[in-house]
Amino acid sequence: MSAKTIIAAILITVGVVILAFAGITFTTPGETIQFLGLRVETTHSHFIPPVAGALAFIGGVVLLLVKPRSA
Repeated sequence: MSAKTIIAAILITVGVVILAFAGITFTTPGETIQFLGLRVETTHSHFIPPVAGALAFIGGVVLLLVKPRSA
């Protein structure tokens, strides 16, 4: 398989997963805040909207269908 086919398959898979779950939300660790002897761990929440999944899916399909130019 060529690199183009692998990238297209990854884009299609990611697009389908994001669309299936109607967007994906994940959290990453944030800063640790210390105030008056209390230690508070914060997190940052991130959301990948379904539109991004649709664009990834369409991009993967287009990448599979477009033929390379002959020189």
